[in-house]
Amino acid sequence: MSRSCLVVGGNRGIGLAVARTLRSAGERVTVTHRGGVPPEGLAGVLCDVTDPEAVDRAFHRVEEEQGPVEVLVVNAGIVRDQLMARMPEEAFTSVLDTNLTGAYRVVKRATRGMLRMRRGRIVLIGSVVGLSGAAGQANYAASKAGLIGFGRSLARELGPRGITVNVVAPGFIETDMTASLPAGLRQKYIKQIPLGRSAEAQEVAHVVSFLTSPEAGYVTGAVVPVDGGSSMGL
Repeated sequence: MSRSCLVVGGNRGIGLAVARTLRSAGERVTVTHRGGVPPEGLAGVLCDVTDPEAVDRAFHRVEEEQGPVEVLVVNAGIVRDQLMARMPEEAFTSVLDTNLTGAYRVVKRATRGMLRMRRGRIVLIGSVVGLSGAAGQANYAASKAGLIGFGRSLARELGPRGITVNVVAPGFIETDMTASLPAGLRQKYIKQIPLGRSAEAQEVAHVVSFLTSPEAGYVTGAVVPVDGGSSMGL
């Protein structure tokens, strides 16, 4: 039977690829978006993860239309890159509030139903930057590294109830965000990747799809890099 799935931040990039992959597998999928209209062929609900009331409203609507969330993928995130010496405090706290505290808000809300059902799949979309760090991204790296400790703690808490929690850490992925990088900087990043290329969002989606599947029922607390080998040894 198909499951009720929610992809937070699923209107573009990796989140959209994940949502479409789950939908093509026959799941009931809703994506959250902060404005505009949902992607074609997918149900959408407005949600700002920095607003607890908006998160609650989004879950109420999903629960009414497709049932309690059984699969949660948390992909919402922002960047506010700046060297630490010049980074205003708001740039640090806003990234943490969206990328890390936002994950706390949606996961806490999702676990209400999962705990009652005694089953569930939670996948947090981190980043290789959370493992390696990056100059000018102290705020972003801190938020993504925090997801690892958050996810692994949840894996211990929720495992006895049949709920798995895993983190996927993408590397250099072809998205709207990376497409805007200067050509020289893109080449610099790609030279550091053993496979010698960037990845498509769909390649991340396949890993997420596996982690939400019955075949991954004994996988929890894992951090899975999808980075072409760039974080080996970290």
